[in-house]
Formats: sequence, C-alpha cells, structure tokens
Amino acid sequence: MKILMISSEVAPLAKVGGLADAVPALCKALYQRGHDVRILIPMYSGIDENTFKRFTKPLGVPMGPGEMWCAVHAGKLVGTEIPLYALERRDLYDREGIYGPDGSNSWPDNALRYGFLCAAALQLCRSLNWIPDIFHVHDWPTAPLAWLLKNSERNGDFERSSSILTIHNIEHQGVFPSNNLLIFSPRQIEAVERNQENSVLFMNSLNFLVLGLKSADEITTVSPSYAREILSPELAGGLDEILISRKENITGILNGMDYHLWDPANDEVLKPDNYDRNKLYGKVRLKARLQKEAGLDSNPDIPVFGMVTRLTSQKGVELLTEIHGAAMKPFRDDRAQLVVLGTGETVYENAFRAIGEIFKNHCSVRIAFDDRFSRLIEAGSDFFLMPSRYEPCGLNQMYSMRYGTLPIVRRTGGLADTVIDISESPRKGDGFVFDKYSNADLANAINRAIAFHRDKRSMHGAIRRGMKRRFNWKTSVRFYLKVYKRSQALRRTEARRALLTL
Repeated sequence: MKILMISSEVAPLAKVGGLADAVPALCKALYQRGHDVRILIPMYSGIDENTFKRFTKPLGVPMGPGEMWCAVHAGKLVGTEIPLYALERRDLYDREGIYGPDGSNSWPDNALRYGFLCAAALQLCRSLNWIPDIFHVHDWPTAPLAWLLKNSERNGDFERSSSILTIHNIEHQGVFPSNNLLIFSPRQIEAVERNQENSVLFMNSLNFLVLGLKSADEITTVSPSYAREILSPELAGGLDEILISRKENITGILNGMDYHLWDPANDEVLKPDNYDRNKLYGKVRLKARLQKEAGLDSNPDIPVFGMVTRLTSQKGVELLTEIHGAAMKPFRDDRAQLVVLGTGETVYENAFRAIGEIFKNHCSVRIAFDDRFSRLIEAGSDFFLMPSRYEPCGLNQMYSMRYGTLPIVRRTGGLADTVIDISESPRKGDGFVFDKYSNADLANAINRAIAFHRDKRSMHGAIRRGMKRRFNWKTSVRFYLKVYKRSQALRRTEARRALLTL
C-alpha cells in the first residue's frame, strides 16, 4: 500500500510529546513490511535544511486568502530510507515553538498554519504523481485533511484514497473562531456545504478535530482502554456524542516502542555503565551518577523516583506540586529522592522550581527538554512516576520497564494496558498502580514502592520481569494494517454504490 503520514511532529526533527515518537516508529514498522510509506511535516525553525534537497518548483496551494505558495524539501527519516517531505513557508513555520511560544500559549494563526499543511498534502501528492491509498493523519493539526478528502476531493484524483485519523489526545482539539473557516478555498467550502449532512461548525466554532472525526473513514486511538474511555462524557472532551456515533469505526491500538533506540545495553548516554537484565550492576553505578548530576545526596539505599514529563495538569503533576500533601511527604522527610525533568505550563514550572529550592538536598528539578538527562533518569531511578489524570497511551512507562525502573502509574488509558501491579500480582507485577486521582492514592502507591524497595530480592525480580516485557511495533502494525484494509474495503463499496446511482 501507498501511505502518506501527515503529522505536526516527527522525532528527532520536531517534538513536543509522544506523537513525535509514535509516527516515525509506525512508519518504520510499515516500511519493514514492504509498504511505500512517506511522511509530510512543516519545515519548522531548527530543522536543518542541509539534510534535505529542495524541489526546483514551488508548490501552489488553493486557500481562502488566494493561492499560497511554499517550497518543498525532500529528505529521509533519520536512519532510514523512508521519504520525508517538509513544507517551507517562513511566515507560518519559522518560529521557535511548534504550537505556540511556550507550553501555556498557542499561535493565533494555528488554523491557517495547519489548514495549509492539510491542503498542501493533497497538492503535493498531485505534483509527485503519487496518489496514496491511505492518508494517515494525527490529532487536530492534520484532522481537516480527512474532511477535505471526503467532501471536496472524492471525485478527482483521490477517489480511491481513504483516511485514517489517530487520536493521541482528545483534549487538544484545535478550536478556533468560526471565521477561520475562510482559510479554506471557496471551492472547498462550497463542496463541503453540498456534502455535509451537518453544520461544519461545532458549538459555533471551527473545531479541527471534529472535522476529522466526522469525516475519517476509520479512527484509531493509541490504546484499547483509551478507545473505551473516550466514549464516556468524563474523558471525551465534550465530543462523546460524535464519538458514540462513530463507535463502530474506532479501534484502540497500543503504541509500541523502539527497542533499538531504547536499549540500556547499547545506550551511548549510559556508557561505560551499560547493563542488561542479567547484569544489573551498571544500573547501580548509574543511580550514583544520577544522584551526583542532580545534586542529590549520594545514597545507594534511598529510593530515587524519576519523572520526565510535560508539566501539564493531564500528567498529574498537580498532585506533586501540593508541597504539604501526602504524596510529597516521603520526599519532605528524606525517605526518598525525586528527580523531575520537563517543561510545560508556567504555573507548574514555577511550582516545581520552588520544590527544587525548598528541598534541594532530596528533590532535583530541571525545567528543560534534555534527551541525554532523560535517559539518565530512566536508567538511574528506582521508580518512575506517571500519576496521569488520563493517559491515552504513554511511552515513558515502557521506556522505564526497558531500563529496569519500576513505573508508578494511575490505572487509566495505556497505563492500565501496560503496567501490572505488584501488590495484585506478586509473580507477574512490574510496577505500582493506583485508581483514584487523588493525593492520598498516589501517596499510598509511593509508600508501597518505598517498602518494596527494601526487599532487594523481590525488587530485582520485578526489575527483570519489566525488562523482559515487550511492547513491539511489529504487533501494533498488524492491527493498523487491518484498519487500513477495512478503510479501503469501505472505499470500494462506496465507489460501487456511486456507480449504481449513475
């Protein structure tokens, strides 16, 4: 199959969250299965143009303001032969932040920035004379492509193309004032108005994710539990009625992880203290390295809890920023150490900075994006904290298990699908799971982990079980291919129906 993957993030070129890791990993798995998969992203500030070859001709894209032009750069996904295209339009993409200047604010022209990406994807395929069987779009930034495909492109070059929308986080929907609809060309809007059964607007606003949910041939989420959770009003982000109406077309597929990129036996960051599940002494030395680099007291017997995360309410960080709460008591009392790395909303960045200052001997906070230090945290910690309010999939719990660090998670989304609680299943458990989103429940899980840490034999057994677990993209890609084939069968059925009506 010919598959175009359109995404606002692709690691290592542009990353905010797990989307950036999932897209290239899925592409690699599809490529290894023999499929012609290609990727399209914006040419953001910071991407090295020297690694690409610029097309000689610019690409014209019909938009509401008139035809808009961009340059197209062609390269390869890092470390692979997978074609990757990047759209250069400096007034839209040459900025320091991807979605906004920081984690608390968005660019006011995001509708145009990503609406243009969607429309340009169709024009790029025409210019390449390469028509995909599958347009695979991800989250709100690229969801409108499914809407354009269904309502204004079905009778042309893309009549046999189908669209798949993957929801990585339904809370982020791309909601804009209604007049932003005018970013699309008059021809596209007229075609949509003819074909849409319902109003294009949702709650009197232009909602990019809703456009995709209504129009995509198939919808996937990044874990089976999350696929069920988003059908409930509590976790649907206000879209439960739309999601329930598309229930038969929603499939939960757990993200995999790249075991080549995340391997404690070969990780360059960990040298010379690399280790595997049969030889764990390197992990002991890495704990000492982490304590030293984080500015913590050097003590092999005190448990270290690591946290690498976006500092947002979704990630449950508010449970830890309650300085006098029960969850922070072990760290206040110096019964455990805490290392936090991340960036995000200003209120949480400031709260963690304060924690790092007040408890500097046993709480270390680094407000930054630092891949090297994140790997040291994964390897040198005893436990990894993910107290998420909700978590569509999560990858850090998988990385942690791979590195022999036991995750502490809330039972939600992909965390529920991947971590087995040690208290509930002592022989199979590889982490600690709590249910209620509360300071007290998180504190209970942390205290269980501290007690478990004293039992060295059981601790080593759980570490080795976690390191043996596999969440492989080879498994996940088989489910994606089933969804792709189902969407193609739907297109063929609709094409036959169209012929019968002529």
